[in-house]
Amino acid sequence: MSQTPQPLHKIAILANPLIDDALVLADDVAAFLNAEGGEATAGSLYDADLRQAISSRQFDALIALGGDGTMLRAGHLCAPAGVPLLGINVGHFGFLVEVKRENWRESLPNLLSGDFRYEERMMILARCSRQGHVDASFDVINDVVVARGQHVRPIEVEADLEGARIARYNADGLIAATATGSTAYALAAGGPILPPELRNILLMPVAPHLSVDRAVVLAEGASICITVRTEHEAVVSVDGQDSLAMVSGDCVQVTANEQSLHMIRFQDPGYFYRNLTAYMEHNPLFSIKTNGQSN
Repeated sequence: MSQTPQPLHKIAILANPLIDDALVLADDVAAFLNAEGGEATAGSLYDADLRQAISSRQFDALIALGGDGTMLRAGHLCAPAGVPLLGINVGHFGFLVEVKRENWRESLPNLLSGDFRYEERMMILARCSRQGHVDASFDVINDVVVARGQHVRPIEVEADLEGARIARYNADGLIAATATGSTAYALAAGGPILPPELRNILLMPVAPHLSVDRAVVLAEGASICITVRTEHEAVVSVDGQDSLAMVSGDCVQVTANEQSLHMIRFQDPGYFYRNLTAYMEHNPLFSIKTNGQSN
């Protein structure tokens, strides 16, 4: 994608239909952009025709209305087509979302004038295999998680880098995350926060017991094999989607993905830390940890 953004004209606006008034707002956004000289089409995030049009690159950009979950679903649609993504937050949480619901009219004309920048987010490719045969492959924006199933007992997880063992965990699970995913489940598990455009893979154990409890940050070119050893149920989940069952000896191969997600940003790069601080300060649990006080 060009380093110098060009004005965008043909824009799809997809709303999460499960959020109150999101579809109405999508129509308002489309009408506004059309009045400003753009060519905008609004609909549901699950509209098959619009999704096909985006996949075939009939739009210059996609605006997603929702929260971070909506952004992940939209990102999985945009990334393979190379269509840049912008979010308007009408959900509950929005690490990934650029525009607030109350100020979209001030921000969106910048799309039509080219007054924005692209933020490239590295993705992961996860290949799940059993007995040496790949059963499924996934493009990952946030994280891939190998974890225990319904039994409240830890599993053993081995992590090999280029064929050499780097760690063995006895834990509830192991997260392999992108920088984008470092503010998701990995953060809740106690992992570090990585700058959004960093091209690294983060390994973070979940509730480790008498084993390595630190995060490991690996280079972009790393190839990691995560193997589960268990006598009971284990699962693998990608970006919080429905999990797949794993048996002892199953492996998830994790590498950097050839495709990236390009996000549209109006703010300067420092927005990430400003937003992060704001979210943390408004999080009651964070306030308790940092101030040593309860509410």
